[in-house]
Amino acid sequence: MTATDPTAAIEAVYRIEFPRLVAGLARYVDDIGLAEELAQDALVAALEQWPRDGTPSNPGAWLMTVSKRKAIDRIRRDQTFDAKRPLLAVQTEGRGDDAGFRDDLDQAPIEDDRLRLLFVACHPVLSVPSRIALALRFLGGLSTAEIGRAFLQSESTVATRLSRAKNTIGEAGVPFEVPAGRDRAERLASVLEVIYLIFNEGYAATTGNDWMRPDLCAEALRLGRLLAALSPDDPEVHGLLALMELHSSRLTARVGPDQEPVLLLDQDRRSWDRLLITRGLSSLERAGRLTDAPGPYALQAAIAACHARAFHPEDTAWAELVRLYDLLARAMPSPIVELNRAVAVSMSSGPADGLELVDRVRDGGALEQYHLLHSVRGDLLAKLERHAEARDEFEWAAELAKNARERALSEERARASGSRADRAG
Repeated sequence: MTATDPTAAIEAVYRIEFPRLVAGLARYVDDIGLAEELAQDALVAALEQWPRDGTPSNPGAWLMTVSKRKAIDRIRRDQTFDAKRPLLAVQTEGRGDDAGFRDDLDQAPIEDDRLRLLFVACHPVLSVPSRIALALRFLGGLSTAEIGRAFLQSESTVATRLSRAKNTIGEAGVPFEVPAGRDRAERLASVLEVIYLIFNEGYAATTGNDWMRPDLCAEALRLGRLLAALSPDDPEVHGLLALMELHSSRLTARVGPDQEPVLLLDQDRRSWDRLLITRGLSSLERAGRLTDAPGPYALQAAIAACHARAFHPEDTAWAELVRLYDLLARAMPSPIVELNRAVAVSMSSGPADGLELVDRVRDGGALEQYHLLHSVRGDLLAKLERHAEARDEFEWAAELAKNARERALSEERARASGSRADRAG
């Protein structure tokens, strides 16, 4: 045992180990809802024991062992124990109490428990929002509050959706396995969407004191690579993988010495990970060989590649970026795509043209409560030397931001714009 803060350790374990714990337990008991209960029981045990005994040197293994023992106790108490005895014997045969749940994640993609769980969560018996919510909960380890912010829904709505989804999967008898053939293809689009949402939560955390959660980015990347091996001829799988590789190459450069956010044009591009860029460009090239009509993920990867190829911001092919955003807007109509397109237009044609497009997005009303809309508008107003208006936009962005780092950045930019407005006045 170590003398670390048990509360902090439990929180870290919850974030990092909870998805692995639930996935392993789900394979063991063949019930996602029960797996979650067992994982939570183990966390309760940790809250009781770690403050008294100290934090285990391997908290994840400790939780898994406790969960497995609770699963065995639960099955023994269950009235259907006799029916489940053969399964239990197979699961535990040849293993001591502490030897179960071996981590076979790196031995063969098809054997990955979390990949199995991802496909189960994306089963067609569930609605698309329920699939995403379930996978974000169990694969990304997101709380109901975080999922609610991602969906722009209340926490209670998400909690109800998760409960119903678990019940639906149990009642439908969905097998805990990676599907094959047509069934796999039908679920793939939802799986890709879920992986990308997990990555985005890691790339720009919705809440908390950290701007990023690299552990989620790494998990999404790992799942993306497994899918690429599982579906080598699907262009959007490689498109998504390329997109995540290229974005991941900038993770280190996106924060400063005190973990403050560093915006794209201010980043030290020498610190971008060239290996990840090379891998991303390779995945993008592979996606291009598989289709003449790139989908949304491949188009977004092509946009990221434009930045990755530019050693200096002024070298960026902004006109090409506008063209790619035009294609993306047709393939995936969205006010957020239009907002990003406006930024590209501002760099290609000037801030006035960009501001005109941003105002159209604002007038549409869909992004009124989206902090980045006001942040982008503030930036363009500042470039046009309309500093008082820029200050107001940055203050509004700070008010709407849920992440502490993003809020601090907007507050700093508001102060700077206010100072310039005072000097101009």
